[in-house]
Amino acid sequence: MANNTYSFKIYAILVLCLMLISCQSDKNPNPSKSAASNQQAKPIVLKEAFKERYRVGTAMSLVQIMGEEPDTLSLVTSQFNSVTPENSMKWERIHPERNKYKFKASDTLVEFSNQNKLFLVGHTLVWHSQTPDWVFQQADGSPSDRKALLETMRLHIEAVAGRYDGKIQAWDVVNEALNEDGSLRSSKWHEIIGDDYLEHAFAMAAKASPHAKLYYNDYNLFKPEKRQGVIRLVKRLQSKGIPIHGVGLQAHYALDYPDLNEFEDSIKAFAALGIDVMITELDVSVLPFPDEENQGADVSLNLALQSKFDPYPNQLPESVELQLAQRYMEIFSVLNRNAKLIDRVTFWGVHDKQSWRNGWPMQGRHDYPLLFDRSLKQKAFVKALPQAGL
Repeated sequence: MANNTYSFKIYAILVLCLMLISCQSDKNPNPSKSAASNQQAKPIVLKEAFKERYRVGTAMSLVQIMGEEPDTLSLVTSQFNSVTPENSMKWERIHPERNKYKFKASDTLVEFSNQNKLFLVGHTLVWHSQTPDWVFQQADGSPSDRKALLETMRLHIEAVAGRYDGKIQAWDVVNEALNEDGSLRSSKWHEIIGDDYLEHAFAMAAKASPHAKLYYNDYNLFKPEKRQGVIRLVKRLQSKGIPIHGVGLQAHYALDYPDLNEFEDSIKAFAALGIDVMITELDVSVLPFPDEENQGADVSLNLALQSKFDPYPNQLPESVELQLAQRYMEIFSVLNRNAKLIDRVTFWGVHDKQSWRNGWPMQGRHDYPLLFDRSLKQKAFVKALPQAGL
């Protein structure tokens, strides 16, 4: 009976979503619509709606950080209580050359977040991607060895994390270090330094920024094998007394991907380690994926654009938006049920136009994966998310 009751609640809320979607997409609204209908469509404030459960965050692009989208800045401060730089603190952007740092964007974001009392997550200190070739070379251009690369890592972490100690509240210290089977990815960090490069990264970050929380961040962590790899990593750091405060589950999902039971299992498994659990990069693609074997977030995928994989270039059909509403309801049912185990839910982008999904794994597509559309309007179904699963 409980399952039937739950299904009825989902159905009822989705009917409401459909009504609101229809109202929003009406090109010639009836001026006699009641005040109650208008009130129904009024946007909610995400950070207020979820304030008793978890932080709600967003990722900001360079253009947004530098104030070139003033309306977006207002949206961020009104709706979210946490921010993450989408690319501006990655190694290639902030430390492009051996003795050259570019702190303008990160300084601007730190000032913006502190002025508006936003929980700021630095992203990311050590990653195999978006890292310049010089990092893995010595000053004379020869390949780096273990000692030299550890020193390069130390200097970078001290310069970046150390600069913002007390100003950035948390860091994604290491990003995407595992294969799908839970083993360590064969990156240059791993090849040159060895299995313990993650231990060094976390230890260095703890020394450089002792006031910040330190996280491991990765995609496809719903997969049992990859989940176990993270559990082994966390336990190894804990056994050696090296601080690790949380795990971030990237959530680059689709209308039928992944199995949300496995997603929920991972939330519970990581929380059982006594650490924070975050959903760090949430978006839901409505587009067909051209490579079913490689869904996730492997940024190295770059395929030629085909029209059949860009079916909604002008607007999203109402029927597909209802599917998007249903998927978000299902995801937030999991999140709300496990709210006591979750510290933060961050969307990877502020609005659909900004989303990286438009350019991955094919440049030029038109996706609709976030809660705010290309006009910065909150989608109709968002109003129902706080009640999902309750």
